[in-house]
Amino acid sequence: MKKRKVLFIDPVHPMLARELEKSGYQCDQFPEYGRDELIRIIDEYTGIIIRSKIRLDQEFLEHADKLRFIGRAGSGMENIDVDYAIRRGIACLNAPEGNRDAVGEQAIGMILSLFNHMKKADTEVRNGSWLREENRGTELNGKTIGIIGYGNTGSAFAKKLCGFDVEVLAYDKYKRNYGDPHISECDMPTLFDHCDIVSLHVPLTDETRYLVDEDFISSFKKNFYLVNTSRGKVVRTSDLVRGLQSAKILGACLDVLEYEGLSYEQLQADVLAAEDFRLLAAMENVILSPHVAGWTHESHYKIAMTLLGKIRDLRLD
Repeated sequence: MKKRKVLFIDPVHPMLARELEKSGYQCDQFPEYGRDELIRIIDEYTGIIIRSKIRLDQEFLEHADKLRFIGRAGSGMENIDVDYAIRRGIACLNAPEGNRDAVGEQAIGMILSLFNHMKKADTEVRNGSWLREENRGTELNGKTIGIIGYGNTGSAFAKKLCGFDVEVLAYDKYKRNYGDPHISECDMPTLFDHCDIVSLHVPLTDETRYLVDEDFISSFKKNFYLVNTSRGKVVRTSDLVRGLQSAKILGACLDVLEYEGLSYEQLQADVLAAEDFRLLAAMENVILSPHVAGWTHESHYKIAMTLLGKIRDLRLD
């Protein structure tokens, strides 16, 4: 009997290929192939495993005659034409359960680093400066934290905030009655009225693209801190910079940036010429990291395990 074939477009934890092969699949990887080369061979494959190397748009999927599933090693599906795939009977799987804890920990770590001037203080001490009053910190205790998007990462973040003696409010446009011991469910006006910190946990869609803009920022009653571990284009950088300059935004923790390339593996080539990026990068009240919130050793394995379980559950004929 001829084996079904799975094409690994991006590298993932090797356990996934090993276990799929035990289940009777042939797993192929061609790391040197670009989009055109992949289009030429995709009609041979039952499954695709991908992170974000290329777009799986309608043009690509039209060549995938035998395709039964797409496994996204991560959470965001914005680079996959999910609607077209589903119309073709192609199951679209992702693995937000695999990196939700990593994202929740990163968000807390970035906030604590910002509130306690850890980046600045570390650099000063390494240079022989011992500035205590200048690095007096701010406590999370007593703050109100708003979570926008209460899915896997939003709920994991809320759970990890337990013990900090904070009030946590959550808004999710597509959910109702999701309140739990960790949060109070609310609407956007309530977030605008009460939050000291806002953390974004939404996918990138037409609705959420540039959700954080000048109008959004000005809607907050208090000056506030912004945390983004979702997608860079959820925040309009130019408006964020103006909010920071005016101190309406007191500080920002950004694991993702508007200037990321398609694969999230690098920044756009001309980023250093962008005035807004240069202003953002020069601000001491901004913490930046290179899209690694869900990128831990543990999540690398857990994402693969999650996809493996979902592929097995398909029970393909």
